[in-house]
Amino acid sequence: MIRLVVADDHPIVRAGIAALFGPEADIVVVAEADTAEAALAATGEQNPDVVLMDLQFGGASIGGAEATRRIRALDAAPYVLILTNYDSDADILGAVEAGASGYLLKDAPPHELIAAVRAAAAGESALAPVIASRLLDRMRTPQASLSVREIEVLDLVAAGRANTEVAADLFVSETTVKSHLAHIFTKLGVSSRTAAVSEARRRGILR
Repeated sequence: MIRLVVADDHPIVRAGIAALFGPEADIVVVAEADTAEAALAATGEQNPDVVLMDLQFGGASIGGAEATRRIRALDAAPYVLILTNYDSDADILGAVEAGASGYLLKDAPPHELIAAVRAAAAGESALAPVIASRLLDRMRTPQASLSVREIEVLDLVAAGRANTEVAADLFVSETTVKSHLAHIFTKLGVSSRTAAVSEARRRGILR
């Protein structure tokens, strides 16, 4: 029996997902969580095989990627499957780097989600086709792809942070931030922070 925790801040979405797995004889929803913190607590209490995790929780102190990282650091950690509306490079890479076994979008067909949970429980990767394609494209053209750290820098720039603030947030020097920005400008073919953010959003690198 696959024990599943469902973490999403929308009650209707959680109810829909729980109802989806109701008829499945080999899967049982042992807990629902409306925040990433609640997902962490439920994981500790219920010892699930898989956690189905959203990425964004309104007003929460931590998001799905950080919760995934903490869950995967536990002893006998369950597998984490991301189910979200977001398919930017920043979201995908952040989740994969945190240890997620799979990444699905909320418009996935029900049978695909059920199959993904079974695959995750078996220790297999479960990526939506569009996500797998995005990751393959990055592997094929690494010179044109931003690194995880470069995406973090650009995400903070997009949020209006100055170089000194970005440096403080990422615990690096301001010189390092400037170096990252120089590489970002080169890779995106732009010459300013504003243009870099705009181009990254156009390419689907940033949300």
